[in-house]
Amino acid sequence: MKCLGNNIGRRGFMHVGFLGGLGLTLSDYFRIQAQADQKFYESKEGPAKSVIFIFMPGGMCHQETFDPKPYAPIEYRGPMNSIDTKVEGVRVNEAWKQTAQVADKLAICRSMTHGEAAHERGTHNMFTGYRPSPALMFPSMGSVVAHEFGPRNNLPQYVCVPGQPNQFAGTGYLSSSYAGFSLGADPASGNFKVKDLNLPGGVDEGRFTRRRRILDSVNSYFKAKEKSDSLDAVDTFYNRAYSLISSQKAREAFDINKEDGKLRDEYGRNTAGARLLLARRLVESGVRFVTTTYGGWDMHSNIAGGIRGQVPPFDQAFGALIRDLTNRGLLDSTLVCIASEFGRTPKINGNAGRDHWPKVFSVLMAGGGLKQGIVYGSSNSTASEPEENALTVEDWATTIYNRLGIVADKELMSPGDRPIEIVNGGKVRKELIV
Repeated sequence: MKCLGNNIGRRGFMHVGFLGGLGLTLSDYFRIQAQADQKFYESKEGPAKSVIFIFMPGGMCHQETFDPKPYAPIEYRGPMNSIDTKVEGVRVNEAWKQTAQVADKLAICRSMTHGEAAHERGTHNMFTGYRPSPALMFPSMGSVVAHEFGPRNNLPQYVCVPGQPNQFAGTGYLSSSYAGFSLGADPASGNFKVKDLNLPGGVDEGRFTRRRRILDSVNSYFKAKEKSDSLDAVDTFYNRAYSLISSQKAREAFDINKEDGKLRDEYGRNTAGARLLLARRLVESGVRFVTTTYGGWDMHSNIAGGIRGQVPPFDQAFGALIRDLTNRGLLDSTLVCIASEFGRTPKINGNAGRDHWPKVFSVLMAGGGLKQGIVYGSSNSTASEPEENALTVEDWATTIYNRLGIVADKELMSPGDRPIEIVNGGKVRKELIV
């Protein structure tokens, strides 16, 4: 008998007939077949137990950050100077003084590349590991980590500080129960308090427990009547919220005021300092993936002024973060990453700025089972394209997942029972890992 459709032969049709006798349809058969063919790998914790993902929205220039070109003509070099770091022969832009002092802990990648010059499309790349598709919304790395690993210490697996920074930091085709927990307020604010984390006035622990038991009974009734992702997600959110509210240790993880004043001064009492210090508190307490953002880097004009205005507070906070993680013995188990959606044009434009340029740019990583004090890849003499070891988004994301203990070509089930690889076609860059 000839095979028809999806290569189903006589035996396949007999099997479908058998399933029909069980009340299953042909679509059920294809769904079961897809699940049977699905590549499945169990995720097991790797050297990186947590990730702090720091996103610089707008397209951070590589020339005025981690890939200066001091010997290029002035129209390529730009108006700023560079400085030595603790790694011999490695220089960074002059504004990154504290980062230069912790360069022996870092992996600077100077050959990142993709083809998306629009902000939204580049941002999608860097949050999901995928080029955008009109047919499917892909999950962010934070949501994938939440899907693959359970909570620790009653804390959410994935936290966004101060909130989900863009639509691509969400769950994509995964259940909404894997969304990041948003704080609802910026930790830099003077009266910072995480929204809905404490018991309302007049409700003590006993009353809180009784209310939960009643709600659990109601939820069980409705769940027996109807099954859907939204109900499961709400139930998951309620359970995690109860865990947060009922655990003193979990609540304290979000309380930045518990930190010593001297350490807060070291990070800086500003937006960058508060966000990175809270990120450290969260990974130390058990959160697996923290996403935060800083600044606006779409510097089409006066790039020198923009860098001198934005970098120093962040540079102070980032240097403090790396030293703090090192001193606490957390750097080896915490993968820290600074990334942006793309870089900036090789030449300074007529407004003393740089425009969008995805052909080559830099990302900075540290800890979590990565080599320290290295530069991976290079751009050419004018920082216009990769010269050695071009680093694709897929390879970069696959390497991060590898350090977490997630096999990046594992398939997750998307709508329509279609298995989709976590990352399509990436490979681990072994030169980056310990």
